[in-house]
Amino acid sequence: SHFLEHMMFKGTAKRPGTLDIAKELESIGAEYNAFTHKEFTGYYAKASAEKIDVIMDVVFDIFLNSKLDGKEIAVEKGVIVEELNMYKDNPARYVGTLFEKLLYGDQPAGWDIGGEAEIVVKLEQKSFVDYFNTHYIAKNTVVIVAGNINPDDIKAKTEKYFGNIRNGELVTKLPVEESQSGPKALVHWKETDQAHFVLGLRTFNMFDERKYALGLMANILGGGMSSRLFSEVREKRGLAYYVSADSTLYTDSGYLEISAGVNKDKAHEALEVVLAELRKLKDKGVTPDELQRSKDQMKGSLALFLEHSDNIANSYASSVLFENKVLTPEEKLDKINKVTLEEVNLIAKDFINNNLNLAVIGPFKDPEPFEKILKI
Repeated sequence: SHFLEHMMFKGTAKRPGTLDIAKELESIGAEYNAFTHKEFTGYYAKASAEKIDVIMDVVFDIFLNSKLDGKEIAVEKGVIVEELNMYKDNPARYVGTLFEKLLYGDQPAGWDIGGEAEIVVKLEQKSFVDYFNTHYIAKNTVVIVAGNINPDDIKAKTEKYFGNIRNGELVTKLPVEESQSGPKALVHWKETDQAHFVLGLRTFNMFDERKYALGLMANILGGGMSSRLFSEVREKRGLAYYVSADSTLYTDSGYLEISAGVNKDKAHEALEVVLAELRKLKDKGVTPDELQRSKDQMKGSLALFLEHSDNIANSYASSVLFENKVLTPEEKLDKINKVTLEEVNLIAKDFINNNLNLAVIGPFKDPEPFEKILKI
């Protein structure tokens, strides 16, 4: 998936090479790129609304007509390997990959999105063509356009461009298998000046209506400079520069995660502080004032988020792709507003437990000292 995403910018019959695509989009000042997530790949371009025909023509052309040239594939292997190396040299990012490897193990949900270098260098053209023809099909595709546009006009243009889109049976991913009975730790040795960790707990999937309560709870725990973790870990003790909490939800699994970059000599102390906050959250819950502040914060953040047309497109894309519906901002705010104190506190009681998962990058070799303190 990820390698193919790169190859889509390597040329079509109409635009034979990478520079032909790049020059056309950059000549109108467009922002453009692509991304691969665990469950979907996206291609995007953003430009002045009057240039909508140009960016639709380019994006649809690469989606429908990319050449997937064998020589270009051979060259791009080196690019992919260097991208993997770049991420591994960024512990604040790479620790998240290791966390999912720990959480899900040897199944697609636990694999690095970019792949492993030894697999990347062995991929052949046929693999890309087969994947392209079986996954880049009508039933698997969503088109989102946001901005100062006429919806009927956009629909007509899309129907024209996609008149010859590939058809086929929908390919679904392998279901995630989960089981755990006790805490787990993964330690990745690296001679860093700072230790980076992700501590997390399994929760539920993106279709669960409790996700709004979970989001508010995560926000109270580590959603900003007024959050509990920021106050305890950074402001009071000076153990970290960054510390945060968030939830990640997929179509059939999900988790609550706490991320931090801490003083490497005080990594255990920082973890003890985080664990103490989780215990407090489980035993005592959140206060009415905290919940209201969290709701107000999320409302304000959503309003700012929606100032950008690309953010609107991204949020609508996942809703349509996975749920085949669009939740308007008003509907989303209504769901956030309706979350009760009892619902948030029940999330804390139900999901904060001893099935903790910890991934750490730093000058450490033995996971056992970390596993010993993973108790709620």
